[in-house]
Amino acid sequence: MASKPFLTDIEAIRRRAREHLDQGAITAGYSADRETVIKLLNEALATEIVCTLRYKYHYFMAQGIHSQAVKAEFLEHAQQEQEHADRIAERITQLDGKPNFNPDGLLSRAHADYAEGADLVEMIREDLVAERIAIDTYRAIVEYIGTDDPTTRRIMEEVLAQEEEHAEDMASLLVQLGQAETARPAQPAQGAPASQPNPGSGWQH
Repeated sequence: MASKPFLTDIEAIRRRAREHLDQGAITAGYSADRETVIKLLNEALATEIVCTLRYKYHYFMAQGIHSQAVKAEFLEHAQQEQEHADRIAERITQLDGKPNFNPDGLLSRAHADYAEGADLVEMIREDLVAERIAIDTYRAIVEYIGTDDPTTRRIMEEVLAQEEEHAEDMASLLVQLGQAETARPAQPAQGAPASQPNPGSGWQH
C-alpha cells in the first residue's frame, strides 16, 4: 500500500496564523463546536471540584480502626481530583472560555453528588458511586468530541483513565473492609471470657 503524502498549503497556514491573534489556540482548523465543548468542560470542572471537596471531607472525618489506610486513599484522590480540575480549567481558557468556579450552582453543574456518608463504609460507597458517574459522563464527552478537538479529547481520556483507577481503589477498599469485618472476633456474651484475637485477621492495604 502506497504511503499517503502529507499535503497542505503552508503559506495559507502562515497567513491564517497572523489573523485573529486574540483567539490564541483557536485557529481556522478547529472544527468542534467550541461553545458546547466549553459547556461540557465546565460541567466536568464542577464535577472535579465537588469530588475534591467530598474526598477532603471524608479524609478529615474518617474514623475507626481501619481509617488510617483509607484516609491516605481519600487524600491522594482529593489531590488528583484537584489536578484534574486545574487541567480542565486551563483548557477552557485555551479555548477562549471562562472556567466557572462560582460556588452558586456548583452542584447543579456537577455530574456527581456531594454525599458525606455516615461511616467509613458509606463514605467509600458514595465515592465509588461518584466515580462511576464520572466514568460514564466523561466517556460520553470523549465520544462526543471525537476527532474534532484532539487536545481536549486527550485531556478527558487521561482524566477518565484516572477516574477508573479511583473506582477500582474504592471497590477494593470495600472488599477489604468487608473481609476485615468478617474476620473480627464476635463480642463475648455478658460475663463470658473474651476470645483470643486471631493474628492473621489484621487490616491489609
